[in-house]
Amino acid sequence: MKVASRGRWQLDLAAVEAARRIVASRLPPTPLRSYPLLDAVVGHDISILVKHENHQPTNAFKVRNGLVALARLAPEECARGVVTASRGNHGQGLAWAAQDAGVPVVVCVPHGNNPEKNAAMEAFGAELIIEGQTYDDAARIAERVAAERGSTFIHSTNDLGVLAGAGTIALEVIEEAPDVDAFVLAVGGGSQAVGAMTVVGELAPRVEIFGVQAAAAPTIHDSWHAGARVLRPVEDTLADGLATGDVYEATFDALCDGLAGFVTVTESEIADSIRLLLETTHNLVEGGGASGLAGLRRLAKQLAGRKVVVYLTGGNIDQVGLRTVLGSSAA
Repeated sequence: MKVASRGRWQLDLAAVEAARRIVASRLPPTPLRSYPLLDAVVGHDISILVKHENHQPTNAFKVRNGLVALARLAPEECARGVVTASRGNHGQGLAWAAQDAGVPVVVCVPHGNNPEKNAAMEAFGAELIIEGQTYDDAARIAERVAAERGSTFIHSTNDLGVLAGAGTIALEVIEEAPDVDAFVLAVGGGSQAVGAMTVVGELAPRVEIFGVQAAAAPTIHDSWHAGARVLRPVEDTLADGLATGDVYEATFDALCDGLAGFVTVTESEIADSIRLLLETTHNLVEGGGASGLAGLRRLAKQLAGRKVVVYLTGGNIDQVGLRTVLGSSAA
């Protein structure tokens, strides 16, 4: 039996089902599609189901997390506003969810963050604070800002609403395709994987969950294999949403307990998967959004003959990144 987490971060199916009611009040289920051309390239008789979270209003799954995290706040907390840290998609999701409710949102981002994602967060109404060099720096700064302003800090991983919101993706998948055999999911903080383990642990315990992290930011991957926290430097990566440099209290124990396997993927593998998705599905995805597929290609022999789900977690690649990916293909 796969477990979701231990201690105060315990996530269960009831919490995910409650989150789904919140999400469904604002968003329709995203498409779950198969692409014969994609199956043919990956090979090994794998049948791939693609969950299109890149079709969300912010082009990324984190809008689910933002909706649920905000719905859990008391009215007085909403009035004081929320503060978070993000490389882009979590901040956009939280700001989008807050618009109708009139909740002030502050997002802390590190220096050098994707300027197009910064602009998108501001367009959704967020106040941006640019400080620090990494996501984890920005998270510490966001905690400080929240304390100074009397606002509520919402971490992009260490929040029960965030975890439950991410779990709604797997709940939609299992309801539509109960015969799936495995999920291969990108891990930045781990909310997608923990959410999926929570759902399949109750509804489809034979289903296995595999994790994928960028080789340029391998802390959680290396810690999982070591069975303990092992810090690694974060390098520049196309998968900026996976560029986390620490393990997280809400997810690490669950990942250790429940993942069937965990791999890293290189920058060239991520870029190749972006190009492959564009060619076979005509969907544009960012590096983190393509990392699940890149991991599946790494695991293809192990998963031969099975029906496997990957999430296109986001489509917010910027122009520089897209030129880099397409240019490397031409080269």
